Amino acid sequence: MADKAKIAILISGRGSNMAAMVYAAKTPDCPFEIMLVASNDPDAPGLRLAEAESIATFAHRHKGLAREAHDEIMHDAIVQSGAEYVVLAGYMRILSDGFVRKWTNHMLNIHPSLLPKYKGLDTYQRAIDAGDRVAGCSVHLVTAELDDGPVLAQTEVAILSDDDADTLAGRILIAEHQLYPATLARYVTRENDPDWILGQVRERAMALAETHERPSFGAPGWRVGSERTGKYFAYFAQSHHGEASIALLVKTTGTDEQAALIDADPELYYSPKFYGKSGWIAIRLDTGSTDWDHITERLYKSWCQVAPRRLTKMVEIADQF
Repeated sequence: MADKAKIAILISGRGSNMAAMVYAAKTPDCPFEIMLVASNDPDAPGLRLAEAESIATFAHRHKGLAREAHDEIMHDAIVQSGAEYVVLAGYMRILSDGFVRKWTNHMLNIHPSLLPKYKGLDTYQRAIDAGDRVAGCSVHLVTAELDDGPVLAQTEVAILSDDDADTLAGRILIAEHQLYPATLARYVTRENDPDWILGQVRERAMALAETHERPSFGAPGWRVGSERTGKYFAYFAQSHHGEASIALLVKTTGTDEQAALIDADPELYYSPKFYGKSGWIAIRLDTGSTDWDHITERLYKSWCQVAPRRLTKMVEIADQF
Protein backbone atom coordinates (compact mmCIF):
# COMPACT_ATOMS: atom_id res chain seq x y z
CA MET A 1 0.00 0.00 0.00
CA ALA A 2 1.20 3.54 -0.75
CA ASP A 3 2.37 5.75 2.11
CA LYS A 4 -0.54 6.75 4.30
CA ALA A 5 -1.67 10.36 4.52
CA LYS A 6 -0.63 11.95 7.80
CA ILE A 7 -3.41 13.60 9.79
CA ALA A 8 -3.63 16.02 12.72
CA ILE A 9 -6.94 16.30 14.56
CA LEU A 10 -8.02 19.39 16.50
CA ILE A 11 -10.52 18.98 19.33
CA SER A 12 -11.91 21.02 22.20
CA GLY A 13 -13.85 18.41 24.17
CA ARG A 14 -14.53 14.68 24.32
CA GLY A 15 -13.54 14.12 20.70
CA SER A 16 -16.07 11.50 19.63
CA ASN A 17 -15.39 12.17 15.95
CA MET A 18 -11.69 12.03 16.73
CA ALA A 19 -12.25 8.59 18.27
CA ALA A 20 -14.06 7.46 15.11
CA MET A 21 -11.00 8.55 13.10
CA VAL A 22 -8.62 6.77 15.46
CA TYR A 23 -10.44 3.44 15.18
CA ALA A 24 -10.92 3.77 11.43
CA ALA A 25 -7.17 4.29 11.11
CA LYS A 26 -6.56 0.92 12.78
CA THR A 27 -8.04 -1.00 9.85
CA PRO A 28 -5.27 -2.37 7.59
CA ASP A 29 -6.57 -0.74 4.40
CA CYS A 30 -7.15 2.74 5.87
CA PRO A 31 -5.23 5.30 3.78
CA PHE A 32 -4.51 7.69 6.66
CA GLU A 33 -2.74 7.64 10.02
CA ILE A 34 -3.16 9.96 13.00
CA MET A 35 0.03 11.84 13.84
CA LEU A 36 -1.33 14.26 16.43
CA VAL A 37 -4.40 15.16 18.44
CA ALA A 38 -4.23 18.78 19.58
CA SER A 39 -6.52 21.00 21.62
CA ASN A 40 -7.00 24.53 22.86
CA ASP A 41 -8.01 23.00 26.21
CA PRO A 42 -5.43 20.91 28.11
CA ASP A 43 -8.29 19.32 30.07
CA ALA A 44 -10.19 18.10 27.00
CA PRO A 45 -11.23 14.47 27.67
CA GLY A 46 -10.35 13.49 24.10
CA LEU A 47 -6.66 14.05 24.82
CA ARG A 48 -6.69 11.26 27.40
CA LEU A 49 -8.22 8.88 24.88
CA ALA A 50 -5.58 9.78 22.28
CA GLU A 51 -2.80 9.22 24.81
CA ALA A 52 -4.25 5.84 25.73
CA GLU A 53 -4.17 4.93 22.04
CA SER A 54 -0.48 5.93 21.87
CA ILE A 55 -1.11 9.00 19.72
CA ALA A 56 0.94 12.14 20.29
CA THR A 57 -0.99 15.02 21.86
CA PHE A 58 -0.52 18.76 22.22
CA ALA A 59 -2.50 21.40 24.09
CA HIS A 60 -2.23 25.14 24.56
CA ARG A 61 -4.86 27.38 26.12
CA HIS A 62 -6.12 30.22 23.95
CA LYS A 63 -7.07 32.53 26.81
CA GLY A 64 -4.92 35.64 26.96
CA LEU A 65 -3.62 35.20 23.41
CA ALA A 66 -4.60 36.96 20.24
CA ARG A 67 -6.33 34.59 17.82
CA GLU A 68 -3.46 34.77 15.34
CA ALA A 69 -0.86 34.06 18.02
CA HIS A 70 -2.69 30.97 19.29
CA ASP A 71 -3.26 29.72 15.75
CA GLU A 72 0.46 30.06 15.03
CA ILE A 73 1.27 27.92 18.07
CA MET A 74 -1.18 25.25 16.89
CA HIS A 75 0.15 25.46 13.34
CA ASP A 76 3.73 24.92 14.50
CA ALA A 77 2.71 21.85 16.52
CA ILE A 78 0.89 20.40 13.51
CA VAL A 79 3.87 20.96 11.21
CA GLN A 80 6.29 19.43 13.72
CA SER A 81 4.10 16.31 13.89
CA GLY A 82 4.58 15.78 10.15
CA ALA A 83 0.85 16.05 9.41
CA GLU A 84 -0.25 16.85 5.87
CA TYR A 85 -3.95 17.38 6.65
CA VAL A 86 -5.88 18.99 9.50
CA VAL A 87 -9.20 17.51 10.63
CA LEU A 88 -11.45 19.64 12.83
CA ALA A 89 -13.44 17.43 15.20
CA GLY A 90 -15.36 19.63 17.60
CA TYR A 91 -12.69 22.33 17.65
CA MET A 92 -14.60 25.24 19.13
CA ARG A 93 -12.46 28.05 17.79
CA ILE A 94 -13.00 30.33 14.81
CA LEU A 95 -9.72 30.10 12.92
CA SER A 96 -7.80 33.10 11.64
CA ASP A 97 -7.60 33.74 7.91
CA GLY A 98 -3.86 33.18 8.04
CA PHE A 99 -4.22 29.71 9.53
CA VAL A 100 -6.90 28.76 7.01
CA ARG A 101 -4.73 29.92 4.10
CA LYS A 102 -1.81 27.79 5.28
CA TRP A 103 -4.01 24.69 5.10
CA THR A 104 -6.02 25.51 1.99
CA ASN A 105 -7.52 22.29 0.53
CA HIS A 106 -5.86 20.37 3.37
CA MET A 107 -8.29 21.08 6.22
CA LEU A 108 -11.69 19.41 6.70
CA ASN A 109 -14.58 19.98 9.09
CA ILE A 110 -17.86 18.27 9.86
CA HIS A 111 -21.01 20.28 10.49
CA PRO A 112 -24.31 18.95 11.89
CA SER A 113 -26.61 20.12 9.11
CA LEU A 114 -27.17 19.60 5.41
CA LEU A 115 -25.16 22.59 4.25
CA PRO A 116 -25.81 25.20 3.02
CA LYS A 117 -28.73 24.98 5.46
CA TYR A 118 -28.21 26.07 9.04
CA LYS A 119 -24.66 27.31 9.26
CA GLY A 120 -23.46 28.12 12.75
CA LEU A 121 -25.05 26.89 15.99
CA ASP A 122 -28.35 25.34 17.12
CA THR A 123 -28.68 23.36 13.90
CA TYR A 124 -30.87 20.59 15.33
CA GLN A 125 -33.55 22.87 16.76
CA ARG A 126 -33.51 25.06 13.67
CA ALA A 127 -34.22 22.03 11.47
CA ILE A 128 -37.06 20.92 13.75
CA ASP A 129 -38.54 24.43 13.96
CA ALA A 130 -38.47 24.71 10.17
CA GLY A 131 -40.57 21.55 9.84
CA ASP A 132 -37.87 19.73 7.88
CA ARG A 133 -38.38 16.03 7.24
CA VAL A 134 -34.65 15.34 7.29
CA ALA A 135 -31.60 16.83 8.94
CA GLY A 136 -28.07 15.47 8.69
CA CYS A 137 -24.37 16.24 8.56
CA SER A 138 -21.89 17.55 6.02
CA VAL A 139 -18.14 17.19 5.60
CA HIS A 140 -16.63 20.24 3.92
CA LEU A 141 -13.31 21.90 3.19
CA VAL A 142 -12.54 24.78 5.52
CA THR A 143 -12.44 28.28 4.08
CA ALA A 144 -12.24 31.71 5.69
CA GLU A 145 -16.04 32.02 5.83
CA LEU A 146 -17.67 29.93 8.55
CA ASP A 147 -19.21 26.63 7.33
CA ASP A 148 -18.95 27.80 3.73
CA GLY A 149 -16.27 25.62 2.11
CA PRO A 150 -17.01 23.13 -0.68
CA VAL A 151 -19.11 20.21 0.57
CA LEU A 152 -17.41 16.83 0.06
CA ALA A 153 -20.16 14.53 1.37
CA GLN A 154 -23.43 14.50 3.32
CA THR A 155 -25.64 12.02 5.17
CA GLU A 156 -29.36 12.61 5.65
CA VAL A 157 -30.95 11.71 8.99
CA ALA A 158 -34.74 11.46 9.29
CA ILE A 159 -36.45 13.75 11.80
CA LEU A 160 -38.99 11.79 13.87
CA SER A 161 -42.29 13.29 14.96
CA ASP A 162 -41.30 13.25 18.64
CA ASP A 163 -37.72 14.44 18.18
CA ASP A 164 -36.24 17.20 20.24
CA ALA A 165 -32.81 18.72 19.70
CA ASP A 166 -31.09 16.16 21.93
CA THR A 167 -32.57 13.03 20.38
CA LEU A 168 -31.92 14.30 16.87
CA ALA A 169 -28.36 15.25 17.80
CA GLY A 170 -27.71 11.72 19.07
CA ARG A 171 -28.64 10.12 15.74
CA ILE A 172 -26.78 12.71 13.69
CA LEU A 173 -23.67 12.01 15.75
CA ILE A 174 -23.88 8.34 14.74
CA ALA A 175 -24.04 9.45 11.11
CA GLU A 176 -21.06 11.75 11.64
CA HIS A 177 -18.95 8.88 12.94
CA GLN A 178 -19.66 6.92 9.75
CA LEU A 179 -19.35 9.78 7.28
CA TYR A 180 -16.25 11.60 8.47
CA PRO A 181 -13.62 8.81 8.30
CA ALA A 182 -15.01 7.54 4.98
CA THR A 183 -14.94 11.00 3.43
CA LEU A 184 -11.44 11.68 4.72
CA ALA A 185 -10.24 8.38 3.25
CA ARG A 186 -11.65 9.29 -0.16
CA TYR A 187 -10.25 12.81 -0.01
CA VAL A 188 -6.66 11.89 0.85
CA THR A 189 -6.61 9.35 -1.99
CA ARG A 190 -8.29 11.62 -4.54
CA GLU A 191 -5.10 12.09 -6.56
CA ASN A 192 -5.23 8.39 -7.42
CA ASP A 193 -8.84 8.61 -8.65
CA PRO A 194 -8.93 8.88 -12.48
CA ASP A 195 -12.25 10.75 -12.43
CA TRP A 196 -10.92 13.33 -9.99
CA ILE A 197 -7.72 13.73 -11.98
CA LEU A 198 -9.67 14.20 -15.21
CA GLY A 199 -11.83 16.81 -13.51
CA GLN A 200 -8.75 18.78 -12.47
CA VAL A 201 -7.34 18.72 -16.01
CA ARG A 202 -10.71 19.61 -17.54
CA GLU A 203 -11.18 22.60 -15.23
CA ARG A 204 -7.77 24.01 -16.15
CA ALA A 205 -8.06 23.34 -19.87
CA MET A 206 -11.55 24.80 -20.18
CA ALA A 207 -10.43 27.97 -18.39
CA LEU A 208 -8.37 28.87 -21.47
CA ALA A 209 -10.04 31.11 -24.02
CA GLU A 210 -12.17 29.59 -26.81
CA THR A 211 -11.45 26.04 -25.67
CA HIS A 212 -13.83 23.14 -26.19
CA GLU A 213 -13.58 19.46 -25.37
CA ARG A 214 -13.75 16.79 -28.06
CA PRO A 215 -12.84 13.10 -27.65
CA SER A 216 -10.05 11.72 -29.82
CA PHE A 217 -9.88 7.94 -30.29
CA GLY A 218 -11.90 7.54 -27.09
CA ALA A 219 -9.75 9.87 -24.97
CA PRO A 220 -10.80 13.34 -23.76
CA GLY A 221 -9.07 16.09 -25.70
CA TRP A 222 -9.16 19.89 -25.74
CA ARG A 223 -9.05 22.15 -28.77
CA VAL A 224 -8.77 25.89 -29.19
CA GLY A 225 -10.63 27.69 -31.94
CA SER A 226 -13.91 26.94 -33.66
CA GLU A 227 -15.65 23.55 -33.63
CA ARG A 228 -14.77 23.18 -37.32
CA THR A 229 -11.17 24.39 -37.45
CA GLY A 230 -10.00 24.14 -33.83
CA LYS A 231 -6.68 22.48 -33.03
CA TYR A 232 -5.87 20.08 -30.21
CA PHE A 233 -3.48 21.28 -27.52
CA ALA A 234 -4.04 18.58 -24.87
CA TYR A 235 -5.21 15.00 -24.38
CA PHE A 236 -6.02 12.97 -21.27
CA ALA A 237 -4.53 9.49 -21.43
CA GLN A 238 -5.73 6.69 -19.15
CA SER A 239 -4.42 3.26 -20.12
CA HIS A 240 -4.52 4.60 -23.67
CA HIS A 241 -2.66 2.97 -26.57
CA GLY A 242 -1.42 0.27 -24.21
CA GLU A 243 0.26 2.67 -21.75
CA ALA A 244 -0.42 1.88 -18.10
CA SER A 245 -0.09 5.38 -16.66
CA ILE A 246 -2.57 8.24 -16.35
CA ALA A 247 -1.07 11.26 -18.07
CA LEU A 248 -1.63 14.62 -19.68
CA LEU A 249 -0.35 14.96 -23.24
CA VAL A 250 0.67 18.47 -24.31
CA LYS A 251 2.73 20.00 -27.08
CA THR A 252 6.35 21.07 -26.67
CA THR A 253 8.35 23.38 -28.94
CA GLY A 254 9.85 20.29 -30.56
CA THR A 255 11.81 17.10 -30.01
CA ASP A 256 14.74 18.98 -28.41
CA GLU A 257 12.54 20.33 -25.60
CA GLN A 258 10.82 16.97 -25.31
CA ALA A 259 14.15 15.17 -24.87
CA ALA A 260 15.37 17.76 -22.35
CA LEU A 261 12.26 17.34 -20.20
CA ILE A 262 12.54 13.55 -20.18
CA ASP A 263 16.26 13.72 -19.33
CA ALA A 264 15.57 16.15 -16.49
CA ASP A 265 12.80 14.04 -14.88
CA PRO A 266 12.20 10.61 -16.46
CA GLU A 267 9.85 9.66 -13.61
CA LEU A 268 7.47 12.49 -14.54
CA TYR A 269 7.80 12.79 -18.33
CA TYR A 270 7.81 10.29 -21.17
CA SER A 271 7.35 10.23 -24.93
CA PRO A 272 3.78 9.10 -25.70
CA LYS A 273 3.03 6.49 -28.34
CA PHE A 274 1.73 7.91 -31.65
CA TYR A 275 2.33 11.49 -30.44
CA GLY A 276 5.95 11.49 -29.30
CA LYS A 277 7.44 11.76 -32.80
CA SER A 278 5.53 15.03 -33.23
CA GLY A 279 7.13 16.55 -30.14
CA TRP A 280 4.29 15.95 -27.70
CA ILE A 281 5.18 15.14 -24.09
CA ALA A 282 3.30 13.00 -21.56
CA ILE A 283 3.20 14.22 -17.95
CA ARG A 284 2.26 11.56 -15.41
CA LEU A 285 -0.72 12.40 -13.23
CA ASP A 286 -0.86 9.21 -11.15
CA THR A 287 2.09 9.80 -8.84
CA GLY A 288 -0.17 11.00 -5.99
CA SER A 289 1.72 14.30 -5.76
CA THR A 290 0.87 16.20 -8.92
CA ASP A 291 2.06 19.81 -9.11
CA TRP A 292 -1.13 21.33 -10.48
CA ASP A 293 0.46 24.74 -10.97
CA HIS A 294 2.92 23.05 -13.33
CA ILE A 295 0.04 21.35 -15.17
CA THR A 296 -1.69 24.71 -15.56
CA GLU A 297 1.50 26.20 -16.98
CA ARG A 298 2.06 23.35 -19.46
CA LEU A 299 -1.55 23.51 -20.66
CA TYR A 300 -1.17 27.24 -21.24
CA LYS A 301 2.10 26.84 -23.16
CA SER A 302 0.57 24.14 -25.34
CA TRP A 303 -2.54 26.26 -25.92
CA CYS A 304 -0.36 29.19 -27.02
CA GLN A 305 1.29 27.05 -29.70
CA VAL A 306 -1.94 26.37 -31.59
CA ALA A 307 -4.27 29.21 -30.58
CA PRO A 308 -5.22 31.73 -33.28
CA ARG A 309 -2.90 34.73 -33.37
CA ARG A 310 -5.74 37.07 -32.39
CA LEU A 311 -6.03 35.20 -29.05
CA THR A 312 -2.32 35.03 -28.26
CA LYS A 313 -1.94 38.69 -29.20
CA MET A 314 -4.65 39.60 -26.68
CA VAL A 315 -2.79 37.60 -24.02
CA GLU A 316 0.46 39.38 -24.86
CA ILE A 317 -1.23 42.77 -24.50
CA ALA A 318 -2.84 41.77 -21.19
CA ASP A 319 0.53 40.57 -19.85
CA GLN A 320 1.96 44.04 -20.35
CA PHE A 321 -0.35 45.47 -17.71
